[in-house]
Amino acid sequence: MPQMSPLNWLMLFTLFTMFYIIFLTFNYFHTPLIKQEISTNSTLASKSLNWKW
Repeated sequence: MPQMSPLNWLMLFTLFTMFYIIFLTFNYFHTPLIKQEISTNSTLASKSLNWKW
């Protein structure tokens, strides 16, 4: 087994952190939209229920 150099470890670490940051930003920017859609749907459903009853 050839020992990996610190530079290779650094490159792997940077790549991993980059992907992790991208993943976090993706989740951060997409979850509020989903939450908003769910809240609007629930409010519409409650309004329709109130109107029916």
